Amino acid sequence: MTDSFHTAHTYELSPAELFGIRAMLDAAFDGDFGDEDWDHGLGGVHAYVRDEHGVAAHGSVVMRRVAHAGRSYRIGYVEAVAVRADRRRQGLGGRVMAALEEVVDGAYAFGALSASDEGAELYRARGWQLWNGRVEAYGPGGVAHLPDEEDSTYLRPSAGRPLPAADAGPLLFDWRDGDVL
Repeated sequence: MTDSFHTAHTYELSPAELFGIRAMLDAAFDGDFGDEDWDHGLGGVHAYVRDEHGVAAHGSVVMRRVAHAGRSYRIGYVEAVAVRADRRRQGLGGRVMAALEEVVDGAYAFGALSASDEGAELYRARGWQLWNGRVEAYGPGGVAHLPDEEDSTYLRPSAGRPLPAADAGPLLFDWRDGDVL
C-alpha cells in the first residue's frame, strides 16, 4: 500500500481534491458531518493522506480569535480530523496531527480543538491538554456560555509559549454558524 502525504492551503486544492476530502469526511463521520462543519475546516492549511482508494486521512487548521483575561489571541483551531474506517489505527491520524501542530507552532499563539470521545486519546497522547475552565463565545446576542464544550476543549502550547490560565477567566471564542467549537 503506497501512501502519499500532502499539505496545502484551501486555495491550492482543486475542486476534485476538495470533493475527495469532503466525501471521506462524510463517510468517516457516518453522516454526521454537515455543510457548516465542512465550512469550518476551510480557509486554512489541510494535511491529508492519499492511498490507492482516495483520501485516507485529513485534518485542517484554521485561524480563530480567542479572548482571555483581557487579551485577544490568534490561535490555530484544528478541524475536520478523520481517518477512513479501513485505515484506522495505522498512525495516519498522528501523521496528520504532526503536520497541523507544525503549523500551529509556526503561526499561532496556541492550538485549540474540540475533541470527540474517540479522538481525545490521540490528542492527549500528543500533548494536548484539556481546558479546565469556562468556555464562552461572542454570539449575536452577546456572550454565550458553552457548558457542553467544557469537557471536550483541548489546548496545545505553541513553540514553548505558555497556555492561558483557567483561573484567570473563560476562553471567549469568536462566533460562527453551526457548532461554535
